[in-house]
Amino acid sequence: MLVVKSLHIIFVVAWFAGLFYLPRLFVNHAMVTDAATIERLTLMEHKLYRFMTPLGILAVGLGLWLWLGYGFQGGWLHVKTTLVLGLVGYHLYCGRLLRDFAAGRNTKSHVWFRVFNEVPVLVLFVVVFLAVLKPF
Repeated sequence: MLVVKSLHIIFVVAWFAGLFYLPRLFVNHAMVTDAATIERLTLMEHKLYRFMTPLGILAVGLGLWLWLGYGFQGGWLHVKTTLVLGLVGYHLYCGRLLRDFAAGRNTKSHVWFRVFNEVPVLVLFVVVFLAVLKPF
């Protein structure tokens, strides 16, 4: 179980690195107008999303393995699972935003992306405290 738990933590950290950085790229992308920078950011966004997607799948899969395979239980786990499902939705929405940027259809401002960028930070705080403290 400790190996599975360790791998879960490693993949969660790696996935969150992408969840933190991709929206930051969107902030920059929403601010620029020159074609060369737009092309570079589009490529960076695409490569990062393609890299972080398997990390998210592994993080969620190993989390499910821990939950179902080792019988973790409690109300805290249901809240954590709901938040993780929200992060999966956030990840998928980032993919949609990426496609909008690539197609030149972005309508959101850099300020909107700055706020959007903070969502995974807030979720991370709650999830870590739930997992460590198991308050209910």
